[in-house]
Formats: sequence, structure tokens, C-alpha cells
Amino acid sequence: MNLLTGEYNNTIDEKGRLSFPTKLRTAVPGNVLMVTKGSENCLWLFAADEWESFQTKMMANASPLKEKSMQVVRHFIAPAQPVEFDKNGRLSIPQSLREYAKLSKDCTVLGVAKFIELWDSGVYKEYLEASEESFKEAAEEFNDINF
Repeated sequence: MNLLTGEYNNTIDEKGRLSFPTKLRTAVPGNVLMVTKGSENCLWLFAADEWESFQTKMMANASPLKEKSMQVVRHFIAPAQPVEFDKNGRLSIPQSLREYAKLSKDCTVLGVAKFIELWDSGVYKEYLEASEESFKEAAEEFNDINF
């Protein structure tokens, strides 16, 4: 699979159909993505092979006897659903996931290498503003990256 990168501003209609960026759509093998809750009130979308890898690794580290482990599994794995591109290149995002991500009309779609994030544009703007200071601290932790 090609790396998924880029930031796109698209819209979602009243039926929950997202106009999906062509560049990302053509980089995804197949016609189906798995969509699930992400972190920070966004949604994560995975191609089938990346989803399989993600959920396999997560379940290999999860125990049904550990409460925190199950919290993580219930957050990411349980709500996951396949969504298929329609003939117009749109995805129908399930209502429960739209509500979780507070998706309204304007959405921001981010390619994050091996998966895609879907944000309500207003929520994403607030996230960026609120996390600016912690971003600087987090960036400093990447001290092993050399150019």
C-alpha cells in the first residue's frame, strides 16, 4: 500500500456521506475501509491489511481479565465497521461514530502514513490550538531522528 499522506478539507452530508479525497481513495487497495474510534475525538480509517495488522497486535497484547486492557479493546476494536466507497467516491460513516467524532458539515481528513484520521474541522482546530505546547515537548522526544 502507498503511504497515505496529506491534509484535506471535505464535507459530510446530512446522511453521513463523506466526500473522500481522490488522492487518498486511489492509494487505498480495494473499495472498503475499516472505520473506528480514534483518540482525541477523531475517527481512524484503515485499509483491510493495515486493520488486520493493527487489531492483531492489539489483541495479542490484550487480556480479557485486565480491566485497562479491555477498555482499550472496547474503544478501538469493538466499534469498528467496514465502510465501502459508493460510485461517487463517498463513504457512509455510521451514526454512532459520527456522534463520537462530533462530525458536522466541515471535516478534515488527514493521511497519517498507514491510516487516515477523520476530524470535524472545528474540533481539529481546537485540538491543534490546545496541544501546541505539548506538541513542542513531544517533538523534542524524537531526538533520534536525524536528517
